[in-house]
Amino acid sequence: MSVLSVRDLSVTYQTTGGGVPAVRGVTFDIDRGEVLGLAGESGCGKSTIGAAILRLHAAATKIEGTILLDGENVLEMKPGRLRAARWSGASIVFQGALHALNPVKRVGDQIVEAITTHQLAGDREAKVRAGALLEQVGLPPRRIDDYPHELSGGQKQRIMIAMALACNPSLVIADEPTTALDVIVQAQVLRLMRGLERELGLAMLFITHDLSVLLEVSDRLAIMYAGKIVEEGPAEQVFHHSRHPYTAALAAAFPEIGDIRFRHRPSGLGGDPPDPQDIPPGCSFHPRCPKAFEDCSSVEPHLYPAGDGRRAACLLIEGALASAKDGAR
Repeated sequence: MSVLSVRDLSVTYQTTGGGVPAVRGVTFDIDRGEVLGLAGESGCGKSTIGAAILRLHAAATKIEGTILLDGENVLEMKPGRLRAARWSGASIVFQGALHALNPVKRVGDQIVEAITTHQLAGDREAKVRAGALLEQVGLPPRRIDDYPHELSGGQKQRIMIAMALACNPSLVIADEPTTALDVIVQAQVLRLMRGLERELGLAMLFITHDLSVLLEVSDRLAIMYAGKIVEEGPAEQVFHHSRHPYTAALAAAFPEIGDIRFRHRPSGLGGDPPDPQDIPPGCSFHPRCPKAFEDCSSVEPHLYPAGDGRRAACLLIEGALASAKDGAR
């Protein structure tokens, strides 16, 4: 059984201008000891999915589908069970550790609070565990008495990782955890998270817009566009041999330093993702797609088998166009 099983997830924000469909029918699984990387441009629905897994959205937000965490549907949990699941079942590492940590509390007390609140240990035992967690994320236990302002950005992010591990969750959601860090510290944090995932056998959902970062840590990649997954499969295959034009454009946006080809022929993707309230008909990517053809503007593609355990939502996949037209009849 998968640690996390998401089926046909849709998330719609309620605004004065009407509903905003941020996520539209997303399905995926994450097994124990596996890292799924979720990528895409800003506004494609990545962080919305992460928040939906822990039901962190405002009460007015409409969430449909199924989210099974260790076999239990998060969307049907009572408030008390949900509070427990948010730490012991799944935890989250946010992008900005500076804003996620309480500036007037010692970092050790913040870790201890998570442990004692869930009645996993008394105060003394929780403090011992907090020190052990600091060692596990590469910090000396003496930093347990520091305040957040006494730590560097990379050290604060390690504190956030320690807090995420405090209650022994089976799933960790990492939402842009390295964006605010310089490249050297970023590499250190990525190695740390990958090492912890392997050591502890965690399931991990790693969210970022940076495909090159995901390639370092992920077993599989899921690429999102306009609230839907448009390609998924083994990380190396998806990055280096993309089957969807959008994935190829994302991968090409990260040049290889020293490669003269990127200096003289920089790659990019023109235009912007569509407004969630005004998704174009057919393939939502077709207005920006360099390979679009006539049917792309009217036939909506689904995720079709694309070989090597991969799926892609593109009519260029062999047999996809015929399948889509048959399904529309």
